[in-house]
Amino acid sequence: MKILLAEDDPNLGLLVQEYLTAKGYIVHLSPNGEDALKVFLREKWNICIFDVMMPIKDGFTAAKEIRTYNKEVPIIFLTAKSMKEDTIEGFKSGGDDYITKPFSMEELLMRIRAILKRTEKSVDNSNQQEYIIGKYRFNPTLQQLVIGDHSQKLTSRECDLLKLLSMNINQVLERNFALKVVWGDDNYFNARGMDVYIARLRKYFSQDDNISIINVHGKGFKLVDQPL
Repeated sequence: MKILLAEDDPNLGLLVQEYLTAKGYIVHLSPNGEDALKVFLREKWNICIFDVMMPIKDGFTAAKEIRTYNKEVPIIFLTAKSMKEDTIEGFKSGGDDYITKPFSMEELLMRIRAILKRTEKSVDNSNQQEYIIGKYRFNPTLQQLVIGDHSQKLTSRECDLLKLLSMNINQVLERNFALKVVWGDDNYFNARGMDVYIARLRKYFSQDDNISIINVHGKGFKLVDQPL
């Protein structure tokens, strides 16, 4: 079982990581929500544990962005806030549970086990091993786009960008969101770089006329898998 932990307090973060590791879990510790989002997209996770108040990107915002393309992975919030309004906001953000600091490690462990027991039979489509896009097969793990006997090896950023497009196939992928996830910043230079990568992906899909990557003015891009 793999746990993605986001906590900006290094002492508490390491304490939780060491405790859960001792209980048999694989735990990755991120210092903020933005880093956690990037890590989340690279691998499959069984559960996320996010602190709410973090620099760069807070836990609620990270959870909302994760929920745009993954509805299944459980999310637990850790926070010093205890007001009813904050608890409601946590659940509105897509959280499954909410633990107020200070908390005992035993309580956290019990919450994790209870949630995993309820969700262990669910299917995590966002981390599937292969996407079928028209005549193509896209394998994010191998970074390969295959059609017939031809296999195109993708760079890491090509692969990350195509994975986001594939998760949102026939839907708009917002430009700023993709830039922050793949490049870490939505500045002008990264935006121009992403346009270059989009052009490359269009060439890779040129052998299937039913596949296109279109610009959605003022919003972003859409990977379309259907006859034009």
